[in-house]
Amino acid sequence: MSTAHSEKSHGATEDLVVAVEQVLRHVRQSATAGGLGIAASALLGRLSREGPLRLTELARAEGISQPNATQLVTRMERAGLVRRTADRSDGRGVLVTVTETGLDVFARRRAERARALGELMAELSEPERRATELALSALARVIRERQQPERG
Repeated sequence: MSTAHSEKSHGATEDLVVAVEQVLRHVRQSATAGGLGIAASALLGRLSREGPLRLTELARAEGISQPNATQLVTRMERAGLVRRTADRSDGRGVLVTVTETGLDVFARRRAERARALGELMAELSEPERRATELALSALARVIRERQQPERG
């Protein structure tokens, strides 16, 4: 691969990173239900998708320290979004579970994000819209495949 081609490819990748960041920022900022920050919103989303998790698993999955996860869960528990329950498989462990209120907030936030993305997509030409849907679906597939545990 020539140096010029490599530099051009790197520049295109950088442009894509900027574009993805702009879209994510726009869509995230459109979600205001529950008045949650990014970390609380991400934690609520994970619990909504994956079900109850131990605090240590939650901290690791979200890439935050256990003390920060504990503080975040405490704030969210006070707001009625999550609750802690004893882990039946290990009496010393605690599971964090999303509440009905938390599920409602998550659903409203997802609807707000979907509406914001839909508004952006509506401004694209038909070929741009199809290309965007195809590209995002392909990237989501690659991410899902990377997250699946290896079968051996």
